[in-house]
Amino acid sequence: MDFWKLMAIVHAKQSILNPMRAEKMTHFVDMLNLSEGSRVVDIGCGKGEFLNRLHEKYGISGVGIDKSPYFIEDCKAAKTKRAPEADIEYLLMDGKDYQPSEQFDLTCCMGASWIWGGIRDTLEALTSMTKPGGLLVLGEPYWLKEPDPEYLVMEGCKREDFHSHRENVLMGDEYGVTCVYTLVSDYMDWDEYEAPHWWAVSEYSDEHPDDPDLPEIWEYLRKSRETYLKHGRDTMNWCLYVYRKPVHPML
Repeated sequence: MDFWKLMAIVHAKQSILNPMRAEKMTHFVDMLNLSEGSRVVDIGCGKGEFLNRLHEKYGISGVGIDKSPYFIEDCKAAKTKRAPEADIEYLLMDGKDYQPSEQFDLTCCMGASWIWGGIRDTLEALTSMTKPGGLLVLGEPYWLKEPDPEYLVMEGCKREDFHSHRENVLMGDEYGVTCVYTLVSDYMDWDEYEAPHWWAVSEYSDEHPDDPDLPEIWEYLRKSRETYLKHGRDTMNWCLYVYRKPVHPML
């Protein structure tokens, strides 16, 4: 079935598409302390929740980019409802093909570093788009412990795809940016992200009993649920990393 249709169904009950609950996201937005009218780009913007929150708090303008036609429509609908006056443009495209004609006060990629093949190339790409003195926000998994080989097979990833929390923090130094803040997830964040997937699929199944994709949707749900409950909950965590691009090169 269409991958983006599947993601839209699974995330139907959520506006924040990562394991960070709403009140912690509010704290995170407050902590950024952006200047009024800052320019922001969010690559892999999901349903546009982060951009909407930044606009409501700081009156930002900017660009949201996502490959999902379903999520881009959600972005546009949310903008119409919450911020019709906002100077925020949503683009349906592959983020790695985006070539801005400007540098931004804040660049963001939450949970979509696969666009560039991992955190290292994501840091490099976002650094080039960020003004001196500006911020980079990355939402990235990290290993809590060495992953069981069974988990890697179930998750469909490799050990080297992700790093430790320490490595993610220090990695910014390699690209001339300094990690200045981290906000890690906890069990509540993860459960409030994962469990609504189960609810959403259950409701969708009742409401669309004739959808020929239902067997595949349920197969995906059961596999992802078992992967999370058997291994993922105790093996992988998530963090919002804030890096700052200095005005003068790092010593």
